Amino acid sequence: MWVVRLSDKQLEVVRAVLRSEEHRGPALEGALEALDLARWDDLPEAQLPWREVETQATKQGVSEADVIWDRCGRHEEPAVPPIRPGRERPKRKRAAEDRRAA
Repeated sequence: MWVVRLSDKQLEVVRAVLRSEEHRGPALEGALEALDLARWDDLPEAQLPWREVETQATKQGVSEADVIWDRCGRHEEPAVPPIRPGRERPKRKRAAEDRRAA
């Protein structure tokens, strides 16, 4: 995936070039649609309550990224079940299998 910034004039020229193609397949049609939908300056600036994120991450024993992932998915349950002090995290099955194979 590529991310580019174009002026309004550049965007207009790219659209015109794509529309001038005689044989537009799904890729070009998708590109035209993406150009019509992608307007970065129309999007609001994202604001996250970082103090809440940090507090929640510390409370759950996970990273801030896990908390943000939960918020994006709008899940009610925490990213990872809280670990009680003195207990180890359960080992993932795949990691245990990889160790046995080695």
